[in-house]
Amino acid sequence: MIEARELSRRFGSITAVDQLNFRLKTNGITGFLGPNGAGKTTTIRMITGALAASSGSVLIGGKDSFEDVDALRGKIGYLPERPPLVPELSVKEQLAYVASIKGVTLDSSLSERCGITEVWSQLQGELSKGYRQRVGLACALVGTPDLLILDEPTSGLDPHQVESMRHLVKSIGEEQTVLLSTHLLPEVELLCDHVLMISRGRLVADESLENLLEFHGGSLQTAFLDRCGFTESTP
Repeated sequence: MIEARELSRRFGSITAVDQLNFRLKTNGITGFLGPNGAGKTTTIRMITGALAASSGSVLIGGKDSFEDVDALRGKIGYLPERPPLVPELSVKEQLAYVASIKGVTLDSSLSERCGITEVWSQLQGELSKGYRQRVGLACALVGTPDLLILDEPTSGLDPHQVESMRHLVKSIGEEQTVLLSTHLLPEVELLCDHVLMISRGRLVADESLENLLEFHGGSLQTAFLDRCGFTESTP
């Protein structure tokens, strides 16, 4: 179980994240939505331990992640929009490096699971955008983390790559807890079973996708605009 309790972050007089409370159920995919500047990135940075909270806590398996960041870091896998891959390393070397940092043995099945077997020995600087995303996802999966955070995993991919990535993420969500941060509402409708939505740093939705759609006439766009304080006529 991953849980945020009164999670807040202030930068001087500005409150970027304001007393968030939510739980992510074990297994399944939760969509994380919000307009630009809503506090999504700040929240993700706090969950991953990259940024300290001003107040509140993040509990992973009942343990406060801020009290022992090193011990819990291996329980979180994170795929940023642009995976930080070393161009001079091969895919195999990159994953071995990540495994060494996490202090785990590299699971050889990751190459097949993430569809990167054919580029296993290739230098990452030579990879296509689609393969870079797949390698980044494999890096995030090293050590079988309790929580996998994906930030715009289909950004910049062609239609075939998008479909392939969706299938992969969907299969991962059947076995692990996934938090999917995206601006693409169709991705949430296709992949997620639950939705968290924030606006101006505050939680405005925490419910199943089914209930959210039912309440807003079957439209996730309407739900997003209503909950975040916009109207459909807003440019």
